[in-house]
Amino acid sequence: MTDKDFKFKTADPCWYEMLKAYAKENRKKPTEAEAVLWEYLKERQLGQPFRRQHIIGDYIADFVCIPSRLVIEIDGGYHSLPEQQKSDEARQQWLEQQGFTVVRFTNEEVIGDINKVIETIEEHL
Repeated sequence: MTDKDFKFKTADPCWYEMLKAYAKENRKKPTEAEAVLWEYLKERQLGQPFRRQHIIGDYIADFVCIPSRLVIEIDGGYHSLPEQQKSDEARQQWLEQQGFTVVRFTNEEVIGDINKVIETIEEHL
């Protein structure tokens, strides 16, 4: 399957403009962990193009590599809340049904051991 053959759902038109504005704002104000990881992902430094705060369906992925179908999520502390865990699980299931692999890291993993995070990402590319 080539990039041109791969299709994924876009956001419901009712939500798209809101998601687009939210993604744009998130790109302007990344978390510390997102900013750290972006320094390693941008400009094809890992040999693949990455996008940040990219809309897929009704979700915004922190980072995505479309050719490798890889979504990278950076989880802050609120992701440990039961409600958020349920939401994250549903989101991940949906993304996987669309053909993506989802890899999650905590803020602490990215900030504390970026080399291990990059190694894990490279294994999935």
